[in-house]
Amino acid sequence: MKKGFITVLLSVLLSGLTAYAIVKTTAPAPSESQQTVYTPDGQTVRTVNLSLSDYPDFTYAAENAVEAVVYVKVTIQARQSSTPSPMDDLFRYFFGEDPYGSRGYRGGQAPARQGSGSGVIIRPDGYIVTNNHVVENASKIEVTLNNNKTYEATVIGTDPATDVALIKIDATGLPVVQFADSDQLRLGEWVLAIGSPLGEELRSTITAGIVSAKGRSMPNYDGQFKIESFIQTDAAVNPGNSGGALVNKQGELVGINTAIVSTTGSYSGYSFAVPSNIVKKVVSDLIDFGSVKRAMLGISGATVTEEVIKSQKLSVTNPEGVYVAEVVKGGAADKAGIKQGDVVVSIDGTKTATMPELQAKVNSYHPGDKATVKLLRDGKDVEVSVAFTDGNIADGTVGSDGTVAFYGAQLKAADNGVLIVSAGNGKLARAGGEDGFLIRFVNDQKVTKPQDVIDIAKKSKRSIFIEGVTASGRPGYFGFGKDE
Repeated sequence: MKKGFITVLLSVLLSGLTAYAIVKTTAPAPSESQQTVYTPDGQTVRTVNLSLSDYPDFTYAAENAVEAVVYVKVTIQARQSSTPSPMDDLFRYFFGEDPYGSRGYRGGQAPARQGSGSGVIIRPDGYIVTNNHVVENASKIEVTLNNNKTYEATVIGTDPATDVALIKIDATGLPVVQFADSDQLRLGEWVLAIGSPLGEELRSTITAGIVSAKGRSMPNYDGQFKIESFIQTDAAVNPGNSGGALVNKQGELVGINTAIVSTTGSYSGYSFAVPSNIVKKVVSDLIDFGSVKRAMLGISGATVTEEVIKSQKLSVTNPEGVYVAEVVKGGAADKAGIKQGDVVVSIDGTKTATMPELQAKVNSYHPGDKATVKLLRDGKDVEVSVAFTDGNIADGTVGSDGTVAFYGAQLKAADNGVLIVSAGNGKLARAGGEDGFLIRFVNDQKVTKPQDVIDIAKKSKRSIFIEGVTASGRPGYFGFGKDE
């Protein structure tokens, strides 16, 4: 009996030791350990990296990326006039001259103002990306590298819609930051913000935070056409960080730091960056074409919410996607068969849960590119193939609501003029046209119906100058060149 008991005991111990040995030899090393979480029906919902290497160690990313982040100093030659004329800016817009020559404005020349920001070297031959608002209206731009060398920079191109600008210095062999796929960023992922907050004294400052949210748009919308799908982080960013790098733990560029939301003007917990995928497309266009070739889907709509589901009586269970409120006649969506009332849920497999996410995805394409758009229509999944356009529906095209297309905008007759019902995203909007603007004159000729606007514009050899009244009742004007 005792011998049998000892035999059983030894067997148990040997089995346990064998099992331990198997586990010991086959278990993943700490650097490879992962935990996969499943739903009750067995579907994988999250994969969590438990590796020791995932503990915050930012030394590699910081030491590598900081070499490619620069300090940008700008000089803005301010002007003043005791009796400013709205024609002055328009004259310079078309002819590139100062109407008062070397004398400056009538009130004399004001002292130059200076500002600063940051930038990121993206090519070793001197191409640097920054924010449009950093270099806007600058008469002189100086770039100081992390090694304290200073160069004068020139503007290659800007894109106010995304607040991205590309500048260049005359240098070679520069350190660069590689682009990462910002679509792959995960909530809670560590990121570093690198730049020059609060001026030159704090150049090459590095702060850390996590991805707090994705697909954010900024509050206090000012009516200008913008494409916003910001990465929100809690990495400390202050004035001067604008145009600097947001990098992941590998030191790769995931965004360009652009803005903060603050009641004091300084960092208060939230900062926002333009995703690297948007930046990459914009700067590639600026280098290759000199301007941004922007694809358009040709819809207007809103992010699906519980309120939208109720008000539009949608056959959807989750408040996710973009509700199509209107389809522009003759646009990409119209030609693909997208209808009013559809809900766009993804483009080429990328979820478009909000309008900013949809804008960001569409902005990654060029006019002429094709994509598969997944829709919800009457509770059923529908897929359509879309060929993106440049957003300018042929002038004179009459929409289902009776409006007439004109340089990307929709016009209709109104009392004492022609109303801009929707400025759209085309050339007219970029020149300053806004929803609700009442057009009274085109090239000094009075207009009463949309066809008048179109006819006068066709006869113009070079430029189109529009005068009228803004939606707020103030006199307004804007203009653009036909050959832009």
